[in-house]
Formats: sequence, C-alpha cells, structure tokens
Amino acid sequence: MKILCVAEKPSIAKEVANILGGGNIRVRQSKNKYIKNYDFRFSFSNTGSCDVTMTSVLGHLTNLDFPSSYAWGKCSPSQLFSANIITKITQKEVFDNISNEARNSDKLMIWTDCDREGEYIGKEIFDAANKGNRRITINNVWRSKFSHLERNHVVRAANSPIELDMKAANAVQCRMEVDLRVGLSFTRLLTDNLKRSSIIKDKEVASYGTCQFPTLGFVVDRFKRVKNFKPEPFWYIEPMVRKENKKTNFNWVRGHIFDRLYVMLLYEKCLKNEHGTITKLETKQTTNYRPLPLTTVELQKDCAKYFKMSAKATLEAAEKLYNRGFLSYPRTETDKYPSSMNFKEIFEKQKQDSRWGLWSTKLVNEGHQPPRSGSHDDHAHPAIHPVNYVSIDSLTSQNEKKVYEYVVRRFLACCSKDAIGMQTSATLKWGDEFFTAEGLMVTERNYLDIFIYKKWESSKSLPKFQEGETVKISSGLMKEGKTSPPQLMTETELIALMDANGIGTDATIAEHIDKIISRKYVIKEKKGKTDYIIPSKLGMGLIEGFDKMDFNGISLSKPFLRKTLENNLQEICDGTKRKEEVVEEMKRIYSDAYKVCSNNIANIQIVQ
Repeated sequence: MKILCVAEKPSIAKEVANILGGGNIRVRQSKNKYIKNYDFRFSFSNTGSCDVTMTSVLGHLTNLDFPSSYAWGKCSPSQLFSANIITKITQKEVFDNISNEARNSDKLMIWTDCDREGEYIGKEIFDAANKGNRRITINNVWRSKFSHLERNHVVRAANSPIELDMKAANAVQCRMEVDLRVGLSFTRLLTDNLKRSSIIKDKEVASYGTCQFPTLGFVVDRFKRVKNFKPEPFWYIEPMVRKENKKTNFNWVRGHIFDRLYVMLLYEKCLKNEHGTITKLETKQTTNYRPLPLTTVELQKDCAKYFKMSAKATLEAAEKLYNRGFLSYPRTETDKYPSSMNFKEIFEKQKQDSRWGLWSTKLVNEGHQPPRSGSHDDHAHPAIHPVNYVSIDSLTSQNEKKVYEYVVRRFLACCSKDAIGMQTSATLKWGDEFFTAEGLMVTERNYLDIFIYKKWESSKSLPKFQEGETVKISSGLMKEGKTSPPQLMTETELIALMDANGIGTDATIAEHIDKIISRKYVIKEKKGKTDYIIPSKLGMGLIEGFDKMDFNGISLSKPFLRKTLENNLQEICDGTKRKEEVVEEMKRIYSDAYKVCSNNIANIQIVQ
C-alpha cells in the first residue's frame, strides 16, 4: 500500500519523515524550491508496512476571490455582497505536486495543524489529491492529531488517525467569505471617498475588517477616556500609630469620599479622641498560586508585559521553536495539561540547563505538584510546554531566547508548589471610624524562585499589637487627593480585551494588531518604560465617523457583530447551524450597514 502524507509546513514534513522513516529516507525535489518529497517505509498499526511519501504545503493552497469583472473600479462596491465567489489556486506548483504524488497513492494522510485553519488546509490538500487520483475520496482520508514533534508523540499520531473535520473546514470557509465580501466592499468605499477628499494619498488604502475596526475601536475608546478625563477631588482620613519605633499608617475603611464637608464632620469627631482601640487582630496564611498552564493569549500578553515584544513577534518566535521541535504547538486556547502527559520525561530533558537544571532535578527527585487546570479546552492542543531541550546560548534570535526561557520557566512553575505567606491585619477604631493596616511575610517562595517574572515580596511588618489594646494616635490627618485618569492602551491590555470580546482567535489576534499599525490607524508611543498604543488622526476620524452613523442598532466599530459571527462559526463546528445560513445572515446585516455608510460617508472627517 502507498500512502501520501502532507504536512502544513516544509519543516514539519522533514521532521515527521525523519521520525517515521527512522532516518532511512530518500529525498526528491519538487518544482517548488521550498517543497521536498520524502520517500520511506513505515509500518502503520492498522495496515502494516507501507510505502510512504511525505511532502508539504506552504499554508493555504487556494484563496477565495471575485471574478475579474468585479475588480476595483469595474463595479460598485455594493455588488460584492451578491457577486459569485470563485476559488483560485494560489500555490500552483505545490498543488500540482500533491496531485502528481497522489496518482500512485492508495490513501491520503493529512498532517496539518490541529485547529480550524488546519482542517480547511486539509480540505484543500484533499482537493489537490483528489484531482490527481479520484480513488482518494473524503472517506478514505486519514488525519493525524499531533501537537508537538517529540518522536513517540508523532509515532502515536501516525498510528491513531482520525477523520478530517469538515464542519470546522466549513466554518473557516464561511468566515473567509464573510471577511472577503465585507472587507473589500467597505475598503473600496472608504478608500475611494477618502482619496477624493485628499485625506489619504493615491497609493494608500483605508481598509476595513470585521476584526480590524473593533480592535481600533478599543484603542480609540481608551484614548478618548484619557483625553476627556477630568480629575475629581476626594478626601480621606489617615491616622498614624507609633509603636516599637515603627510608624504604622492605617487606611480608612470608607475609602475616598467626594464630599469634603462630610469628611470634615467625621474627622472632627475623631479628633476628640487622643487614643484609639485595636478592635481586631488577625493573622492567617495566604497563598500566591502558581500560574495556570499556558495559552497563546497568555503567552502574548506576558511577552508584551515582560519583554516589550509585540504579539506578532511573540507568535513568530514560538512557531519557529515549534517547527524545530522545541515547543508544543503554540496556538491553543487550552489551559490544562492532559492526564497522559509524562512530566518526568520533560523534567529530565531540562536537567542539563545551567539556569533551571537544578530546579528540574529537584522536581525529578522530590516529585512535582499536579498542575492546576483552567476551564478552557479547545480539544485540539494541550497548553504550551517545552518538548525538547535547547541551550538558549545556541539560539541566535533574542526573541526565541526570551520565549523559550519563559515557556520552560512557566512549565516548571506550574509543576511546583504555591508560594505561602502570613498576612497580618489590624483594625483600629478611632472615634466612630474604623481603619485597617496590613503586613505580609512571605514564608515559602516555592514557584516564585523559578518563575522570576512575578514579584511577591514581604511588606513592612506590623508592630505586636494586642486585640483590645488602646493605642495613642500619633497623628491623624484629613488628606485630599484627586482621581487619576485611566492609562493609555498597552498591547497587553489590547490582547486581553480582544480575547474577552471574541475579536479574532488566539492565532489571529497578533495579525489584527499588526494590521492597524501597518495601516497607520494607530502608532506606538513610549512613555517612560512603557509602550502605549494610541490612535492616529486617521484612526480616530474613522471610528468617530462610523460611530456617528445610525446602523439600526448595530455598530461597525464595536466587538458585538464579530462576536456574533464567531459564535455562529462555533455553531457550524458543532453542527447546529449550516454554513450557508450564517453567510446569508451576515451578508444581510453588513449589506444594510453598507447602504447607511454609503449615504453618510461625509461624516468621516479627519482633523489634520
């Protein structure tokens, strides 16, 4: 039997071929300089020894497009909502290579990434193979399920094939069609009108995207809140007690109050008393929990926070490490590890490192803690974790060094003990008012010693107060403060907002942020040690213009419409909705919005 295996990337094909072929492989070049065909024999558990050819694609083989009669300038943008859509082969040499290799094959096995996009690329691969060999039907396609390139894992994936998920592929095709129709129609409308108004230059494009604009909307909304912020004065009472040569400031349980006269009356009552009473003293153990297993979104957020890396740069570094077999698949929503994971095997591989080897050895010798489990599971990939060891010094990319070390340290932290502290709190009654003070003593650092990015330090300890003790008020002040404006948007916050509102996926969030930067809708501005994302005048004008339009209860700059689409895509995956009905529903909504936008395009004004 002859089996054709096709991976999503050349690096994956090479690695899988070397593992399954045991190093005994023959390499043939294809017409595409990046694509090689690997011939070897492998004994599958359900078919026995087979001749195998392993090859790959370079991502998508095809793309959705409109016929040439609907090119820019040849039709009204509104016609794109009803125009026919055609499928174009964009990687002809790669497509033809699969067709040719399929001619003498009895079976097709797909080795694409195990996510929605991977299912759709798998469908494209099937179409190419089926064109070369009609005997290869969708019913005899194998689909491997793997999340990293460790040898035993790859062999298990080869011997435990599943079916290609056509529902997930349909969901991707639905999203692609909606994005194509909506994106091109609104982009042409915006670009043509902004050029006529000399707002953008002839060669510039003002693009619209169903994820792109809500992402921009988050940035604009935060910027306007900062810009329009007006500080309000507030007042509070702060007593201080001196004991054991320690000054202890107590915080008012009422917090901050915006009525000066009311605070003054309460303060005057307090001043009638030279002493206060410690009414409650409590010392209890407190826990600083080790992190949850790592998702793509958390990786992007933390790399932006700790290393000032963009979401795009983070994902690129993680994918390169994955392609070389060092990390598990870096696009995942799962924040738990499978029960079958061999933790000790991973610790053993990391023992040789000078930075965290001793910690890995400790986990091997003394045992590890069962990692915490989050509530998310995409049923495709486990949480991100190290697969094989690589010395950081051997990596040439600074981003790859940072990402690899972060992933390893987080994994080891997940398997370590929580940090423990003793927290003491004292409640002071002064007059009729109550105040509190707290002190923290970290007694066991545990995971904090390996997860160096998180800080949890002992705070100033409290004097040895006694419950019921009368203490002299050394000073009692009525203080004034002002409310602070919100901070401008950081990339970490933007990623979190997008994730919480269903804008993009763990795999595409980085692309949408990069798009609004490349379109010059936003810029990055450094203030102190922090990089902030702020809207340009063009980005501000676009969102404000769209917000002035009445779209009959919907918004094109808020996340709700895109979240609706994402929910519909999940229903397609679940089998409760059909692709065609979702496409028609979204076409109707956006077509109506397009008419409103077309009639009110003059509302988009850019203040130069």
